[in-house]
Amino acid sequence: MRLVEYDPAWPGLFSREAARVRAALGGAVVALEHVGSTSVPGLAAKPIVDVLLVVADSADEPSYVPALEAAGYVLRLREPRWHEHRLFKGPDTDVNLHVHTVGDPEIIRMVTFRDWLRGHDADRVLYESVKRGLAAREWASVQDYADAKDSVVDEILARAAPDGPRRG
Repeated sequence: MRLVEYDPAWPGLFSREAARVRAALGGAVVALEHVGSTSVPGLAAKPIVDVLLVVADSADEPSYVPALEAAGYVLRLREPRWHEHRLFKGPDTDVNLHVHTVGDPEIIRMVTFRDWLRGHDADRVLYESVKRGLAAREWASVQDYADAKDSVVDEILARAAPDGPRRG
């Protein structure tokens, strides 16, 4: 797993992808957010920009998939049992475009975690330390690496939103 130091170009890459998604989907976009480690200034990350796209119903693929594919995005993952999540890869930038349904609690969890890390240096440092330790290990898949971070993410989210979003 390769982590790199924070790159101040990442917000600009997000803005470019957000504009591309809005141009492709127009009013079908309920919300677009820069999430994941590249959205937190100062945080080392895998150099992949995570974009959260919120639509009316992520299971209604005909309402957005053809337009995203026409814009160059490639649908790589369908997870109907996990929040009806869809994952696209970007056309010319290393982007993960995550699609969720409006009102899905995973949206709140991702945004809450990002916002907390942006404003709380001690938790940002803790999270980065855990990520670096895990990144130094061999993993069968990127998902295994991501799953290994669950306990520290849950610990930080418990501070960020004591009565709020939990992993689902």
